[in-house]
Amino acid sequence: MTKKPTSNHRKVSAQPHFHQSARELQSFGTVTAMIPLQLEEPVRLEVTEQLNQLLADTITLRDLYKKSHWQVSGATFYQLHLLFDKHYEEQNEIVDTIAERIQLLGGISIAMAHDVAELTRIPRPPKGREEVPVQISRLLDAHEIIITHCRELAERADKLGDAGTNDMVVSDVLRASELQVWFLSEHLVNAPLVEAEPIEESA
Repeated sequence: MTKKPTSNHRKVSAQPHFHQSARELQSFGTVTAMIPLQLEEPVRLEVTEQLNQLLADTITLRDLYKKSHWQVSGATFYQLHLLFDKHYEEQNEIVDTIAERIQLLGGISIAMAHDVAELTRIPRPPKGREEVPVQISRLLDAHEIIITHCRELAERADKLGDAGTNDMVVSDVLRASELQVWFLSEHLVNAPLVEAEPIEESA
């Protein structure tokens, strides 16, 4: 005799199932209980919270670079148009690195724009186009927020015994941000472009 399927048996079908919904597998702000990383749950909870703050700020900086890339104008348009886009791509890789570290530690990485906007500490720029020095100053201010947090987080992770997070924050986030700050800062130097300043003869 053939056994009839029970009421909760799922029938196999080639028909797509649309408009599905279900409970969350894991709530934001939590970490999974047992992961063989030799890091206790309270440590992973604290670190993932800090990493999500860093992630929100990094996503904001990344998007600020894209805004500047689209809206830059003036005599240095070509150079900055390319530089901003290069920095955007580098920040995009950093975003992925931070998010994957959060997930690796058993946490949930922040992802959606409205959630990022609520969490980031980087001030929101106007929608319109700004002058180049203002664009660069905004980017430098955003970098300063991230660099300060990186130094604090790296030190804290080291004290907590989380060498992996310490290494990622220093190697992937901090050093890249320092390098980008150097490239940006040089564009705010008021140096002559065509004619050098004459040397004043001493009396």
